[in-house]
Amino acid sequence: MPYGSNRELPESVKSNIPEHAQDIYREAFNSAWDQYEDPKERRGDETREEAAHRVAWAAVKHDYEKDVEGRWHRKKAA
Repeated sequence: MPYGSNRELPESVKSNIPEHAQDIYREAFNSAWDQYEDPKERRGDETREEAAHRVAWAAVKHDYEKDVEGRWHRKKAA
């Protein structure tokens, strides 16, 4: 179930993170979807979809963070 465009992303993703972060999410999800096809590559009894969503959120959190109001914004360069 890879995503062909950001419009296809879950509503919980589309309504919470900026468009660039959605790009990151979609690309990471699609890559992880391919990578975790074999159940032996996943954690415990995690499904392929769960693994791909976990990886996608981790990719977003690498470049984005929530502010105190709960809005996502790009991290400042160190």
